[in-house]
Amino acid sequence: MSKLNTAITVLTLGILMGWIVSTSMPTSDKPVTLPNAIAAAPTGGDFSLTSADGAFRLKDYRGKVVLIYFGYTFCSDICPTNLALMAQALNGMTENELAQVQALFVSVDPERDKVATLKKYAQHFHETMLGVTGSPTELAEIATRYGAAYRKIEGESEGGYLVDHSSNTYVIAPDGSLHTILPHATPAQEILKVTRKLLTES
Repeated sequence: MSKLNTAITVLTLGILMGWIVSTSMPTSDKPVTLPNAIAAAPTGGDFSLTSADGAFRLKDYRGKVVLIYFGYTFCSDICPTNLALMAQALNGMTENELAQVQALFVSVDPERDKVATLKKYAQHFHETMLGVTGSPTELAEIATRYGAAYRKIEGESEGGYLVDHSSNTYVIAPDGSLHTILPHATPAQEILKVTRKLLTES
């Protein structure tokens, strides 16, 4: 990893920790019980969720490569690691490449992660990254199709409970198909390589 990438990672994680400290605690004492989504053979496909700027429809991003990560803002290390690596990949793109790519953070914790919060969280990593969420039913259906798994775990944490979740990054091709599933902590250069290959082929 270059000194520049290392500096970006340190800066990103530092900003994130500052954001977590400054975030107010949730007011609800009865959080929604998240479904125990079971990872299945992924098929991907279109979906609609909600962002701070309105409806998000994956089909509206035909012609672009979309990078999708399922997580939640109270995640202490797994989500920040993957989103920081995604941000490094985005920072390594040319202006023309970046215009053809959309990074998406899907929160599976809609009780605590409101859309305004998600927008700030996602943009701490990269200004072009979008944060979206939906109802528990919508999220469970989408996660199942993508092979993403998550479940609520009661226990002591800053937010009152944890969400155990898979940590893959899903790469959507310009035609809307699920092209590649990248495992946890895939290096930024590998994310960039896969993305550029799809852009070249489209």
